[in-house]
Amino acid sequence: MLYEKPRAINPTRTDVVTVTPWLAPIVWNGTYNIDILNAQFQLRGVRIGLATFAIKKVRGMVRLLYVVFLKNFIETAEKFFMVGYKVNYYILTDRVEEVRQYNFKLGEGRQLFILKSPTYKRWQDICFRRMEMILNYTRDRFSNEVDYLAVSDIDTVFMDDVGVESLSDLFGTIHFGFYNAPRQRFTYERHPESRAYIPYDEGDYYYAAGYFGGTTEEIYKLTNYCHNGIMADREKNIEALWHEESHLNKYFIYYKPTKLLSPEYLWDRSMDSKGLPLFPVFAKRIPKVLMLMLSRVKLS
Repeated sequence: MLYEKPRAINPTRTDVVTVTPWLAPIVWNGTYNIDILNAQFQLRGVRIGLATFAIKKVRGMVRLLYVVFLKNFIETAEKFFMVGYKVNYYILTDRVEEVRQYNFKLGEGRQLFILKSPTYKRWQDICFRRMEMILNYTRDRFSNEVDYLAVSDIDTVFMDDVGVESLSDLFGTIHFGFYNAPRQRFTYERHPESRAYIPYDEGDYYYAAGYFGGTTEEIYKLTNYCHNGIMADREKNIEALWHEESHLNKYFIYYKPTKLLSPEYLWDRSMDSKGLPLFPVFAKRIPKVLMLMLSRVKLS
């Protein structure tokens, strides 16, 4: 295999930080050679899972059926997610019959599984129970079927290749709204009684719960930690500010991810106008968006 000699000096990207203080890489477009990575991962014959949730949310008088996002999610994943690898899509849903009506054409070695989930009365409960569902399925199924598991929001579309450059023992995505913000602006849980509590003088990055993953062993540890924290809070009648995302951020402070994905991996187009004046990195270099969050439905 022929490729350009790697550089020891003069990096390809000088406008962004590409390594954390604990020596975990931060993956930005243009910082890796996907051909080298594919050669390494294909030798290992890795199996990759992608889990998402299509569960009805109810808030006030509004009912939102997240199944409506499934078609775009799967069809764009087929074009851009781990192309050339064995992939299992896991759809956790309370709308099993509706999901079964879709007839997706999947590539060779790619399968879709529908997993029954409970229906919850409050949308907050769906958020809190996501960690429990991933925990249980990782223990009972995922660990036997895939080597790596990525967990994604369903109201997302893939815009460009998301490949094995993103995989690691434990990876998280830097939140697009906070990647250049001081830690005092992070919306961590600040209630001292919560298990997700993070003081104002702690924290590295603010991570998005919309896309994270790792080996099934590490995902089991992460979801177990978060679920136990959520249940401990519930006994005290506490709900963390951003639900499972608050507990995810607490976990990543003490059990640091081995790879970080840049905000290019989960972007919101509403930030194109709101964020650019504040964040000079993207003012100079519009990001190559890899995953795009669809406009959030405002629930009243």
